[in-house]
Amino acid sequence: MDYVIRLARGGPWDWSLDMREQEGWDEHARFMDGLAESGFVQLVGPLEGDREVLWIASAESEEKVRERLAEDPWAKNGMLRLTSIERWTIVIDARD
Repeated sequence: MDYVIRLARGGPWDWSLDMREQEGWDEHARFMDGLAESGFVQLVGPLEGDREVLWIASAESEEKVRERLAEDPWAKNGMLRLTSIERWTIVIDARD
């Protein structure tokens, strides 16, 4: 099943710094690379305004999405907070 996941940045997020300059960036990046390599996430990135992030992910259930997200160092410290998980039926996918 595919899911659209929205996350909000907050907590200890330092708004004066770029995403890659945030505390714990290396750990978060390694975690996200692992999600991509495993096929769990296909698309990830900040939405306009940089306050929210969108993930497109494949998982067996919403519970599995929550479990994986809970492993993210930025979710653990409050820098990313889950705002929604929605099942998504893809009708057209023109990506290679």
